[in-house]
Amino acid sequence: MFNLCASIFGFVLNFIYGIVNNYGIAIIIFTIILKLILLPMTLNQQKTMKKTAKLQKQVREIQDKYSSDPTRMNQEVMDLYKKENMSPFSGCLTSILQFVVVLSMFYLVSKPLTYMLNVDQTILNDYTTKLQQESEDNKAIRYPEIAIIKNFADKDEKVNINMEFLGLDLSDVPTNNRDDWKVFIIPVLYVLTSVASMKMTTALNNSGKTNKEEKKVENTKLPEKVGKEEDTAEMMEQMNKNMNLVMPLMTVSIALIAPLGLALYWLLSNLLSIVERLFVYKFVKSEEE
Repeated sequence: MFNLCASIFGFVLNFIYGIVNNYGIAIIIFTIILKLILLPMTLNQQKTMKKTAKLQKQVREIQDKYSSDPTRMNQEVMDLYKKENMSPFSGCLTSILQFVVVLSMFYLVSKPLTYMLNVDQTILNDYTTKLQQESEDNKAIRYPEIAIIKNFADKDEKVNINMEFLGLDLSDVPTNNRDDWKVFIIPVLYVLTSVASMKMTTALNNSGKTNKEEKKVENTKLPEKVGKEEDTAEMMEQMNKNMNLVMPLMTVSIALIAPLGLALYWLLSNLLSIVERLFVYKFVKSEEE
């Protein structure tokens, strides 16, 4: 699946590259197009999250009412979701898709000659063999296709990609170029935008703080079982916050050991996500009103 998606992304990226003749600009345009394509799904996910949150109160009432009859309770919950045309797993598809996109982009920037330029594998194998014979530095062949571009692009047009972008070489790997501080610019900016994105998401989620406080008052009147379920929900919310913190750390770790093209994609994706969240929040809120 990842190979197929990487090939599709590579075809689109190569088409854009053929117009702009710059890898960095091509990645920027590609990221914008991908965000626009996924925007309807993002809107639907946000609506689903809002609707699911509203259904939780009814679900808790059903769980309390039929606590002694698990079979009836499960049936009533399923009937409720069916009545509201909802699925308990409706948010999973978007999460899976995001995971597929992230890995596919990693495949693409790691092997641009395969997925973007569609260079014959025999040619790539020959160049890789030459690199292994000429270099004793294992790090130089961590990404053979990146090394091929660096060493043979000026000699063979088939493996030539213009990686220069704003004074940076997007084929550079930060951990392989520690002496050059410029390679850390994009990863650092990515971290900063990740922090900004998390804070903005938290602020938007807390915009309904009054409603949350009202729920706490209501919970004091509910049975003990429901109160425990509310505690579980808060624990799940805390787990989600922790995941929002861990994910950027994981991705920036990958960005440090991957070609800069991946970090550029993530950085721009972050910036667009910030704009997207504001738009989606206002759009969903206006629909509710």
